Amino acid sequence: MEKLQVGRATLTWLHGGVTHMDGGAMFGVVPKALWSKKYPVNQKNQIELRTDPILLQLDGKNILIDSGIGTGKFTDKQKRNFGVLEESFIEQSFEECNLSVSDIDVVLMTHLHFDHACGLTIKEGDTFTSVFKNAVIYTTETEWKEMKNPNIRSVNTYWKENWEAITEQVQTFSKEVEIVEGLRMIHTSGHSDGHAIIYFQDGKDSFLHMADIMPTHAHQNKLWALAYDDYPVTSVHEKEKWMATGYADRSWYTFYHDALYRAIKFNEDGEKIDCVERENS
Repeated sequence: MEKLQVGRATLTWLHGGVTHMDGGAMFGVVPKALWSKKYPVNQKNQIELRTDPILLQLDGKNILIDSGIGTGKFTDKQKRNFGVLEESFIEQSFEECNLSVSDIDVVLMTHLHFDHACGLTIKEGDTFTSVFKNAVIYTTETEWKEMKNPNIRSVNTYWKENWEAITEQVQTFSKEVEIVEGLRMIHTSGHSDGHAIIYFQDGKDSFLHMADIMPTHAHQNKLWALAYDDYPVTSVHEKEKWMATGYADRSWYTFYHDALYRAIKFNEDGEKIDCVERENS
């Protein structure tokens, strides 16, 4: 498992599963001739997208960024449609870190689409139960409301089996919340109405987790928005803002979905100056 030290924070990428989604949908109106130069694509026009949570160890707390795709949540048809070749191995990942799911204090959910939220619950008998029973689960108020009452567009990505068992653990916020000193979740909207990013600052060291506003390194261009985005213009403006911030601070950009990189640092001109590659990519 890959690790990265950013100030007093230690980040470890876990094994949360893998999907393969349509490349055209993932890059929206950008022509394939352009995006395929930056990210590999298979013969079905699908790109590999990891769903790997990040274990963030900070100030004595074990914090998880998103939850993976879980196990046993997908039908055979869904596995084919979403290109699920591997489900989560979260418990094994924790064992390698000398931890268990019960040791997680906080889960930061950037949004609650199934490919981020399926790992929150697991089926036991005829019901679903919480995986991280001792954790406070943070998400935006907007996202939580839509999760429970999806609209005609979002009903296929917000699943009740991912939220019913965790209701008592969820803590929502409106615009911004500081989890511990220097670690903030910030509501951006864009990909979903309740989408949030995560920003950590510790002196001159910092990282930005842009979640699905910048799901892979190939989405660095501020104009490259997903067809899956509910509010693509908002995604563009938020990316423009936070790329400028990260470039100026030489922040690390961390990824949940990227099949090639775990994190990249850019200079003031947006040029890659350091990176953490995914092992066996």
